[in-house]
Amino acid sequence: MKIFLTPVMPFLLFLILPDDTLSSNCPKDCSCLIPDSILCYQRRSSTIPREVPPSTKKLFLFSNGIEVLTSEDFDGMDSLEMLDLSQNKLTELPERVFEHLTSLRNLDLSSNQITHISEECFQGMALLERLYLYSNQIETIHPAAFNGLEYLLELKLQGNHLTSLPALALPQLLLLDLRFNALPTLGPSDLQTPNLESLKLGGLGLTSLNKELMVSLKNLHELDISENKIKSFPSVLKETHGLIHLSLAGNPMGPLKVQDFQNLGELHELDISSLSLQGLPEEFSQLLPDLRKLTIAENPFNCLCTLAWFPRWLRSQSITLERTEETRCHFPPVNARKVLERLEHRDFGCPTTTTVTSSTVKTTTTIPLPVTTIRSTATTIPAPKASDDPTDKDHGSPLPPAHASPSSSSIDTDEEQRFCPPHTCLNGGTCRLDQNGQVECTCPQGTSGLYCEVKNQHPLLPPEDDRPMVTVTVDAPEIVSHQATATSILLDLHRYIEMRPYLRGIRLTYRNLSGPDRRPIQLSLPASFSEYRLRGLKPNSTYTVCASPFRAPSGIDSVCTEAQTVAESVRGHDAQLDDQRFTTMLVPATAILLLLVLIAIAVGVVCYLRRKRAKAHLDLDCEPSQLELDGVKDGLDNGALPQKQPQLMIAEPAVQNGSMEYEVLLLQDHCTSNNNTTSHKPSYF
Repeated sequence: MKIFLTPVMPFLLFLILPDDTLSSNCPKDCSCLIPDSILCYQRRSSTIPREVPPSTKKLFLFSNGIEVLTSEDFDGMDSLEMLDLSQNKLTELPERVFEHLTSLRNLDLSSNQITHISEECFQGMALLERLYLYSNQIETIHPAAFNGLEYLLELKLQGNHLTSLPALALPQLLLLDLRFNALPTLGPSDLQTPNLESLKLGGLGLTSLNKELMVSLKNLHELDISENKIKSFPSVLKETHGLIHLSLAGNPMGPLKVQDFQNLGELHELDISSLSLQGLPEEFSQLLPDLRKLTIAENPFNCLCTLAWFPRWLRSQSITLERTEETRCHFPPVNARKVLERLEHRDFGCPTTTTVTSSTVKTTTTIPLPVTTIRSTATTIPAPKASDDPTDKDHGSPLPPAHASPSSSSIDTDEEQRFCPPHTCLNGGTCRLDQNGQVECTCPQGTSGLYCEVKNQHPLLPPEDDRPMVTVTVDAPEIVSHQATATSILLDLHRYIEMRPYLRGIRLTYRNLSGPDRRPIQLSLPASFSEYRLRGLKPNSTYTVCASPFRAPSGIDSVCTEAQTVAESVRGHDAQLDDQRFTTMLVPATAILLLLVLIAIAVGVVCYLRRKRAKAHLDLDCEPSQLELDGVKDGLDNGALPQKQPQLMIAEPAVQNGSMEYEVLLLQDHCTSNNNTTSHKPSYF
């Protein structure tokens, strides 16, 4: 419907507005509905219109098919303040092509096919404040291209093919968007923009954040470094003050520490999605008191008691969780695929302990101490011994001691099992929480993994005699796809993980071989993810899926397979449920309809019998007690019957019920005598 109405809207505006709102000298195929503004949408011309009045201040020429610009095209447009040339077919900008536009403040050249920005193409535009060049094919920019634009406030260059950037000496610039170019390094000499407030560097291939550059940007409030190759939290951000918006999404970062956010207490919006996070420490809520929007989607959250504080904190602080449907639990199995924000406190399996006193029995909820780091990969943690020093050897910092109680020595093994929610460990594994609140599973022989989810293919069995035992290895594929739907594929990674005991993480790359967009999409998974479902896929398409070790160079030890999604016409379980719901609603509706039909028939029979009786009894439709109301008694007193009107067989009025269906009125007005011609008025509501 929207596609149909879009081209009609300009014509509707012409019809509803009075004639004097249209300028007599408006260019052909354009509209001039607003004073000093001209809209030429889809004009389908390769050139600029020639009849633009000199008083025009805003000229919209987007999606016109314009291929070439000349400086003569803008003669007489000295008053123009805004020019929109987006979504055309421009491939180049001639020198000084805009020099006549001395009053121009906003120039939009986005979504064209420009490949190069020359030295003097923006000369003469001293008052320009906003320049949009995004979604072109720009490969090079002359070092002096932006000279003279001293009042420029916004510069958008995202979505081009830039591999180098000229020094931007723009003292008044407030917003710079360089996302999705190939600029792996940026230093203070590249951005001489001391007043910059918003810097967007997503998808540039950065491996680190230059400290000198960040220190020079003392007025920075928004920073986007998502979808880069930064492997650890940038240390310079720990010294940065004043950030309000921060995006770290999609970087192969290691564990995030609580200390990383200690100086970011002014944040209003934070995006830490796609970082392979298993949990969030409870101190997180205390470090970000002003947070209003949070994005943590596409992380394999371990929804145990250590994360029970999170949904309650969101509600109490009125924090908006963006991409809620993509923020789900992966473990334990009882919570797998559940939306994290919708879990209740009891769903996290927090343990209950019983304290016995001389007079009462008191039941309390014990919450293990919060995790001090946000773990990015799933690893099997050995159970600590009584003599072990409670120190994290990887980070060299002491872990918080476990809760101790006077009766802790008397707690037996069965009591300790209650600290884990049921069915956390698979295949008969024994579950417990360590002193840091992390899950530990003791796996039986023949199983492995963080949750004992991996079954060994060939467990060793005791031989029946002294003869050597021969093990036959089956050459099975390392990645298997199954349970495909129209939009998802379930991947079996058991064998791939089993053959690589050194794995600490998996990089999953997939692309659509059946569609026009074949760009690869990467996901980072923990090594314990023996199964993973790819979602959001296109129906009836072939996908290639490759797995490789996390942080390994591209192509090293990579295994690929192809998977096919089914067509949309295939009805799955959800469609069956819909059919069941529809049937459940249809049966009572049908019964009600039949009842109404029976009532209508009964009313018709009654009316028919009354009409027959009326012919034999003074042709009356009502009981004799109603004669006075209809004036019949007066006629009898005068000695004559009133003149009988011809009986009119008026069909019952059909009333529209608000949809395209009609229903017959079952309840009419009180019956009238045959000598009354008053009929029931049909309802229009």
